[in-house]
Amino acid sequence: MSRITTFAGIEAAPAAAQPLLNEVKKSLGSVPNLFRLVANSPAALEGLLSLRAALGKGSIDAATGERIALAIANVNGCTYCNSAHSYIAKNLTKLSDAEIAANRNGGSSDPKADAAVRFAVKVARERGAVTDDDVRHVKLAGFSDAQLVEIVAHVALNTLTNAINEVFKTEVDFPVAVATRAA
Repeated sequence: MSRITTFAGIEAAPAAAQPLLNEVKKSLGSVPNLFRLVANSPAALEGLLSLRAALGKGSIDAATGERIALAIANVNGCTYCNSAHSYIAKNLTKLSDAEIAANRNGGSSDPKADAAVRFAVKVARERGAVTDDDVRHVKLAGFSDAQLVEIVAHVALNTLTNAINEVFKTEVDFPVAVATRAA
């Protein structure tokens, strides 16, 4: 059970959050518990959804975004996010079970994606204190400066949702995939 209110439906949420939750429902077909919980603060919900939408328009492809989300969920030990992103990775971005396992462990079977995921993990673990060599390595893998910024933004977005879910013990509403801190 969550530590704070997870609104039962859109109509139970604060009035300022309702249009945002309707947009989530329109885009996903339902409103996962994370968003109904964050709706306690319409401002926080707007910020979360805005960053999520902006990154969706970025140049990091959806599969690599999911790979990063899985790695960061496991760095932070967030079962909610590991469950949600495992479901999304398998069913929407069509990543294989082996790839999902590699992502959870902080890597990828795809060499370019591997560089992004390993860099993202280093950013999370080192709280941004990466080396010149770390940046050079991910650039040599073919990532532009803009994409490097987006990788860091994906880390920030996922760290935010991990923290919310861990602090408030958001009830998992996806097939459960228990997170480790293995990545």
